[in-house]
Formats: sequence, structure tokens, C-alpha cells
Amino acid sequence: MSGDAHGRARKASLGTWRRITSAAAGSPVVRAVGSLFKRFGDWGTQGYPPEVQRRLKILNVFAGLVVVATGSYAVQNAFMDYEKYKPIIAINSALLVVAAGLPLLHRFGPIAAAMTLVACEYAALMALSAYLGRNAGLHLQYFVAAAATFVVLGPERLRLVLSVIAIGAILHILVWFGFPPELALIEAEPSLTDSLYLQAAIVTMAIISATIWYAFTLVEQARGETEALLRNILPDSIVERLKAHPEEAIADTFEDASVMFADISGFVPLARQLGARGVVDMLNRLVSEFDALSRRHRLEKIKTIGDAYMAAGGLPERSADHTERLVAMGLDMLGAVARLRAETGLDVKLRIGIASGPLMAGVIGRNKFSCDVWGDTVNLAARLESVGTPGRVLVCPACRVRLEGKFAFESMGVVPIKGIGDCEAWFVVMQ
Repeated sequence: MSGDAHGRARKASLGTWRRITSAAAGSPVVRAVGSLFKRFGDWGTQGYPPEVQRRLKILNVFAGLVVVATGSYAVQNAFMDYEKYKPIIAINSALLVVAAGLPLLHRFGPIAAAMTLVACEYAALMALSAYLGRNAGLHLQYFVAAAATFVVLGPERLRLVLSVIAIGAILHILVWFGFPPELALIEAEPSLTDSLYLQAAIVTMAIISATIWYAFTLVEQARGETEALLRNILPDSIVERLKAHPEEAIADTFEDASVMFADISGFVPLARQLGARGVVDMLNRLVSEFDALSRRHRLEKIKTIGDAYMAAGGLPERSADHTERLVAMGLDMLGAVARLRAETGLDVKLRIGIASGPLMAGVIGRNKFSCDVWGDTVNLAARLESVGTPGRVLVCPACRVRLEGKFAFESMGVVPIKGIGDCEAWFVVMQ
């Protein structure tokens, strides 16, 4: 299957998953329970890195499920012979208190609560099995460790995870061979042990399923946030290629593309006048408007460098009208700057240079990577911006030919371009 097919299949499966979870989330009861578990899940996780927070939230939800399960046993305990089953009632009550207060232990480290729960659960299950015997099935809950420990402690603590799982398996076997019904400390009625076994099986499956479901939900949420951020930085087609082949270099040659450089003229004295906060506010407004224009005209923002804005057309998706759309965006950018000037009285003006022709594009770097473009066309656009007139769009001869009959032009004359030679440039006349 190709990378694009993989991407489409994954999007379809994610869409199905989201529709199912959205339908379930529509129930008022589900929303109320979900809200309660979310608040409990967030308890004590503040101050940790996002990845650790996710694991602690899973642990909190797991602890909440233990509270619910142990609470169901407590309800059943209320109808039992207190004197006879006092040790069982005491163990369940103690475990309920420990699970309910588990988020308080996060302040002592990222695994303090997890290891406390493991120790208390293991000891409680062993004690309960000693009193009731193996027929109660409580030792089935040792299997929860096989799933939950990986999720809560993380693969980087593999030795600890495997140790916890191994201890759980050993204790399960010890219960089976060490606590047959005839050696139980309490002679429980068969109906009670049958009921406890049924509950233990259901609770074990429910806790494993709920823990994995919640972990999967958090992972999908984190993945969605990461992917949204990635798609905000890179074009969708580049993101799909990176996902399909993360180690493969992204490098392409485009025989026909357009590049635009835009720069605020007189920015240094303007920055002195406005101060840091004023400069950030102004640039944020302008760049946000420019970003919206790039989306409207179906163009790719390449980057911003200080007060300079760079965009391109005809890449990564090839098209025939990229120059026309880029020039239209440039004129709209001048309109946005004019509105800012009228509203604030600031002497803000924009120089814009656009060139069309062949260029190279690719993704560079591993940390804070970016999609960038290179070549004579890029250099020409940068040079045209630097020699242009504030408040106007200056284009190269190739752009002039492409846009014949679509825009009016005014010759600027011949411009010397380093590495290229003399080049006649043309202003686009706003009509």
C-alpha cells in the first residue's frame, strides 16, 4: 500500500473512531461521568511535562476505577455478616481510601503513586485470597498489571515494568496453589465465592479495557494536536510524506513556481517608536492577516524573518495560475497595510517583490525544521523586494509575460541582479 493510501486508510479509521466516541459522548450520563473522571484524572498532574501528565492522568483514572470496583465490594459487604467478614470489609475499605487519595502522591514523584497502588493492590489481593480462597477469583486482578503497568510507568522503565508484571504473575500462581478452598481462613458460602469470582472477572476485564481505552484516547488526542501543529507548519502533502517515510529527505525541483518577498520599509525607526509590545502587536496583526490571505489564495507561506514575509505558489501542489494568485495576494497585502495605516496613523508601508521560474524546495533540519526554497528565482524575488518602492508590487519579466492581459504594468527600468545580471522589472498597477 502506498503512503497516500496508508494516510487515507488511517484518516478513515480515525473518522470512524471519532464518530463512535462522539455518539457515545452525546449521552448526558456519559458526559457527567466523563466530566467527573476528567477532573479526577487531572488532579495532581500539574507541573509535569505533557508526556508525564498523560501517564499520571491514566493512573488517576485507573485509581478511580479501583474506587468504583472496591466501592461495589463495599456495598456487597454491607449485607454480609460483619463479625465473620470483618477482615474483608477492612481490607476493601483501606484499599478504597488508598485509591481515592492516590493523586496526592504525585507530588513525591512521577511513579510514587503507581508503585504505592501496585504494592497495596498486590498485598490486598493476596490477603483477600487467603481469607476467601482461590475460588473467589480475586487473583484474576493480577492480570491488570500486564496492561496497566506499561501504560502508567512507560516503556523507558522496562525493567521496573517487567518486574511488576513478573511479581504479579508469581503472586497469581501462589494464590492458585497456596489457597485452595479448604485452606481458606473464612468459610464463605458457595454463592458468595461464585458472586465474587463473577465480579472479579468482570472488574478485571472492565479495568483493563477502560485503562487501555483512556490511554488510546489520550494518545489520539496528543497525536491529533501534534499533527495539527505539523500541518500548520508544513503543507499537507509534505506532512504525509514525512509520516510515511520519516527518515527520507524531502527535496523537490519545481520547473515552474513563484516566490514573493514582502518587507516593511522603515521598520527600525518604527520599532523604536512603538517599543517591544507595540511592535509585536503590529506584526502579529499583519502576519495573521497575511496568513489568512495565503489560505484564501491557496498559496504556501514559507516563513517570516523579522518584519519580512515570504510566500510561494505552484508548490508543493503544481498549478498553472500560481503567479496570478501570488500577485493578487500581494495587492491584498498592500490593502491590509493601508487599513492599518489609516486606523493607527503609523507610517507603515510594504515593499513586495515577486519572481517566477524554476526553484528547489525541501524540508531542512530535525529540530524546529522548516520547509524552505532555493534557487535563482528566490534570489531574484528577494532582490526585487529590496529595490522596489514602498506600497507597490514589483515583478520580474517572466511574471510580466504570464500576467499579460490580467494586470496593468509600469516599467521600473533595468535592475542589476547579483549572480543573474541586468533584469527589467515591472510594477503592477493597482486598478
